[in-house]
Amino acid sequence: MKTVYTTGEAAKICKVSQQTIIRCFDSGQLKGFRVPGSRFRRIPRDVLYKFMKENGIPTDALESGKRKALIVDDDRELTELMRDVLENDGRFEVRTVNNGFDAGMMVKEYRPDVIVLDVMLPDINGKEVCQRVRSDSTLDGTKIICISGMVEADRIEDLKAAGANDFLQKPFEVETLLNRICGLLEMESAEMVR
Repeated sequence: MKTVYTTGEAAKICKVSQQTIIRCFDSGQLKGFRVPGSRFRRIPRDVLYKFMKENGIPTDALESGKRKALIVDDDRELTELMRDVLENDGRFEVRTVNNGFDAGMMVKEYRPDVIVLDVMLPDINGKEVCQRVRSDSTLDGTKIICISGMVEADRIEDLKAAGANDFLQKPFEVETLLNRICGLLEMESAEMVR
């Protein structure tokens, strides 16, 4: 568990921009220290926790220290496989849903760092889910990886235009998915951690 955070890490945890954290730090709202001989700011964990509590920011990301992943796929076997790989990595808290309606409800409540989204859901298409997530400015930091067996390049471009950050074609190695997630969340890849 980390005890000191950079302004970038604090921004991700609080789900605000790094500039917001820097402004709070420079104005004295958020206490911390500067690294000697540099302009880098550091924020102790207990100070960040107190700041989050005082400002009504959910502290669950700080408490667990884990990144939140939401898997949305109607293929239950694949969903379980993806969940197992992410949970075994040890750096993720994972929730799963099997349709677009539940995904919409879960995104608002859970506020995931990353969504693994099957494009072909029984009740809604992935492009619409991407658009809904992107229309909520409080989810600007949420990354979306779309997965599907379809291959048309223009459909993939449509998904990216709707807000997807990445696309992975089924079938895929779950370790590939894990490494793509790590890349999007600016975490060390799974190989580096082992």
